Amino acid sequence: MSEISEKQARQVAEAARETEWTLPSFGKELFLGNFRLDLIHPQPALPAEVVERGEAFLAELRSFLENKVDPLAIEREARIPEDVVEGLKSLGALGMKIPTEYGGLGLSQVYYNKALAMAGLWHSSLSTLLSAHQSIGLPQPLMLFGSEEQKREWLPKVARTHISAFLLTEPDVGSDPARLSVTAVPSEDGSSYTINGTKLWATNGAFADVVIVMAMVPKSDGHKGGITAFIVPCDTPGMTVTHRNAFMGLRGIENSVTVFDNVVVPAANVVGKEGIGLKIALTTLNTGRLSLPAICASVSKYCLKIVREWGTQRVQWGVPVGQHDAVAQKIATIAGTSFGIEAMLDVSSRLADEKRNDIRIEAALAKLFGSEMCWQVVDDMIQVRGGRGYETAESLKARGEKPVPAEQLLRDMRINRIFEGSTEIMHLLIAREAVDQHLQVAGDIIEPDVPLPAKARTAAKAGSFYAKWLPKLATGKGTVPTSYTEFGELAGHLRFAERNCRKLARSTFYGMGRWQGGLEKKQSFLGRIVDIGAELYAIACSCVYAQTLAKEDPTNAAQYVELADLFCQQSQRRVDRLFHDLWFNNDADNYQAARNVLDGRYTAFERDLLDPAGEGPLFTR
Repeated sequence: MSEISEKQARQVAEAARETEWTLPSFGKELFLGNFRLDLIHPQPALPAEVVERGEAFLAELRSFLENKVDPLAIEREARIPEDVVEGLKSLGALGMKIPTEYGGLGLSQVYYNKALAMAGLWHSSLSTLLSAHQSIGLPQPLMLFGSEEQKREWLPKVARTHISAFLLTEPDVGSDPARLSVTAVPSEDGSSYTINGTKLWATNGAFADVVIVMAMVPKSDGHKGGITAFIVPCDTPGMTVTHRNAFMGLRGIENSVTVFDNVVVPAANVVGKEGIGLKIALTTLNTGRLSLPAICASVSKYCLKIVREWGTQRVQWGVPVGQHDAVAQKIATIAGTSFGIEAMLDVSSRLADEKRNDIRIEAALAKLFGSEMCWQVVDDMIQVRGGRGYETAESLKARGEKPVPAEQLLRDMRINRIFEGSTEIMHLLIAREAVDQHLQVAGDIIEPDVPLPAKARTAAKAGSFYAKWLPKLATGKGTVPTSYTEFGELAGHLRFAERNCRKLARSTFYGMGRWQGGLEKKQSFLGRIVDIGAELYAIACSCVYAQTLAKEDPTNAAQYVELADLFCQQSQRRVDRLFHDLWFNNDADNYQAARNVLDGRYTAFERDLLDPAGEGPLFTR
C-alpha cells in the first residue's frame, strides 16, 4: 500500500484540492513558519445539547458492550455475532453522524470519536465496522455530495438497518487509484451503467447491504469519463462476494473480495457527477481519518492503565517492576504519548465540528502521528508485561488471571499505519499539501512543462510571498515574540513550537535550494519535515488541551498540566533529532543498498533459505 511515486502523490493531492477552501488552517500556516495559535485556542465549548445527546448515547453504548458483547468470543470465533450487529443497529450506532432529519443520531465529531474509541477498546472489530460504515462508507459521501433524493432514500436506511462499505482498492491497485481497472460503461441512452471488475479489501463488504463503488467510466460522446462513485445495493444481480479475507488482527471484520459481472446500476445512483469519484473519496477521508486516532487514543490510554497496574503489583528483585529505571522510562513515555495523541484528536475534532477551518492537514497529521505513536506505546506495553504480554487473553483467563488482551492490541493496532493512507503515503501527501507554496518558488524547475506565462505568474506570486516572509524566517527578526503567559509553566513549550515552526519553513526552503527539482524524490527528507510538523502540532494541541481540561475539571488541573509538560519534553527531543537527521544521515547509501538488493546483488546471502510460501504469484491482477 506504500507504492506511490512523487508524480502520483502530486496527482492525488491536486485531486484533494479540487474543493475550494477559503478557511484558514493551523497546519498549513505552521509549515509556512506562521504559528497561528489563535486558530486552535481557545477551544470552542461544546453546546449543552451536544454534550447531553452525546453522553446519553455513550451511556447506552457502554451498557450494551458490558452486558451484551463478549470480546473474547469475537476473537475466538473471528466474527461479530449477529445479535451484536442487530444490537448496534437498535442503538442507532450505524447512524451516529447522520443528521436527525434523516433518521440518525446527529452526534458531533467529538462524540462520534468517543463512541468509536469506546467500542474499539472493547474489541477493535466493532469500531472498524462502525467507522468503515460511516467514515468512508455510504453515509459520509452522501452527506457531502449526494443529491437530496439520494439522501432521502438511503440515509434513513444506513442510519438504522443497512450496513455499508467502500470499494476502492483492487488486486493490482493500492495507493495509485488512477490505475483503476473496474469499469462502468454507460448505456447508449445514458440511463444506466454496467460495472465489471474486482474489488479487494472491502471492509464490511462480506456482509454489507449497500456499497459505494469507485469505477472508471470511459470517455465518450456525452460522457466526461473518469473515476466515478456509484451506489450499488448488494442484492444487485451480478455482484458476488467470492472471498472473506483474514488478517493478522481485526479478526471479527467482514472484509471481502467482491466481483462485478455485468452489474447494471441506474444513472440515478451516481454520487455527485461523473469523473469526481477520486475527489469524493479524498474529501470523505478528510474528517474520516479522525476515526483512527480516536481508536489509537483510547488504546494508548488503556496501555497506560495496564502498565500502571502491572508496574505496581508485579514485584521482581524485591521492588515493583515499575520502579526499575528501564521499565519506568517506558511507563513515562506511554503516559506522555497517550496525552499527546488524545490532545491532537480533541483539538482536530472540535475544529471539524466548528467547520470554520480547513482541517485536511490537521486530520492527516493526527492520523499519521496517532497511528505511529500508538504502535510504539503498544509495543512498550508488551515489553513491560513480559511473557504475559505475549500470551493471549483467552489463555490468561483459563489460568485464572485477568484476561488482558495485550497481544491482541499489538496485532490490531498494526494496521493503523496502513489503513486510510499508509505512513509513507501520508508523508508524501502532507508534504505536497503543506509546503505547496514553498514548491511554487521553484516553479519552472519542478514543473518544467508549465507554459512560460504560468511560470511567470507562479514566480511573481511566490516571490512576493518570500519577499515578505523569508527574511523573518531566516533571522527571526521582524517577528513579535509571544510570551504565552496564560499557559503558565507550559508557555516555554509553545515558544519552542513557535521558534521551530520558523526553522521548519527555513529547512524546507533550504531543501529546495539544495535539490531543486529533485526535492520531490527526497521522500526521507520530506518525511522528516512532515514528522517535525506533526510533533509541533502535537505540542500546541497538548498545551491547549491541558488548559481546556483544567477549566473543565479544575480539581485535577495539575494532572493535566503535568502530562502535557511530560509529552512536550519528550516531543522536543524528537524534534531536535529530526532536525539533525534532515542534513546528517545515510539516506543516499541506504537507497543505493536497496537498489542493490532489488537488482539481486545479494541473492547469494539468501541461498540457504527454505521458503515456506513456495512458488506462486505475489499478487493477482
